[in-house]
Amino acid sequence: MRNAKQTAARGKRRVTARAAGAAGRTSRPPATADRVVATADRVAAALGGLTVKRTLDLVLGSALMLMAAPVLAFAALALTLRPPLGGRDVLRREVRIGLRGRPFELRSLRTRRLRLDLLSRLPHVLAGELSLVGPAPLTPEETAALGPAAGHWREGVRPGLTGLAQVRARSRMPWDEPALLDAHYAEHHGTGLDLAILAQSARIPLRAAARRLWRPGKAHLSDTDHRLPGYSVAE
Repeated sequence: MRNAKQTAARGKRRVTARAAGAAGRTSRPPATADRVVATADRVAAALGGLTVKRTLDLVLGSALMLMAAPVLAFAALALTLRPPLGGRDVLRREVRIGLRGRPFELRSLRTRRLRLDLLSRLPHVLAGELSLVGPAPLTPEETAALGPAAGHWREGVRPGLTGLAQVRARSRMPWDEPALLDAHYAEHHGTGLDLAILAQSARIPLRAAARRLWRPGKAHLSDTDHRLPGYSVAE
C-alpha cells in the first residue's frame, strides 16, 4: 500500500512539473515578438527625437530629391561625357564642419547651372549632415578663423543649402554682412523664417532666368557657396 501511494505521488509530481514547464514555455514571448518590440522602441525613440525643423528637412528634402533626381542624373551624365572632365569624378568633394563641430565630406556636382550644385547636396540633408536652411557650411580653416565665440553658436546649428545670408546677398546694407546674418539666424531661427527663406531662395533663380530670357547675352555670375565677394568669417 505504501509503495502504491509513493508511486502515485511521484507520478503526480511529474505531471505537475510538466504542466509548470509547459506554462513557462507558453508565457515566454517568442524571439520574433522580442525583435518586433525592440524595433518599435527604436522607431519610437527616433521619432521622439525629431524636431519640426528636422521633419521639414526630411519631408521637403525627400520631395525635392524625387523631383530633382532625373535632372541630376542627366547633368552627371553630361559632365562625365563633356571635356575637360572626360570621365573623371563629376562630384566636387570638400571637407566641411557640421553640427556639433563634426567634419563631413560635402559632395556637389561640378556645375553651377540652375543651382544644380545645391540640389546635388540634397542627400546630405536626408542624412542629417545639412539642413535645407542654415548658415553656409564652412571649411575647417574658416571655422578656426571664427574664434571660440562664433564657433560655439555654429556648433549648435546645422549648416544649410541656403540661408539668410544667401538670400540677402545682393543687399549693400552694413547689417547684412553674412557673418552677422548667420549669427542672427542661429539665434532666431524657426519654421516661419525657414519657409520664408526657402520661398525667397526659389524666387531668386526664377527671376534671374526670366531676366536672361528678356536680355540674352548679358552675363550673370553665380558662386557655389553664394557668398559675397571678399566674404570673410574672421572678425
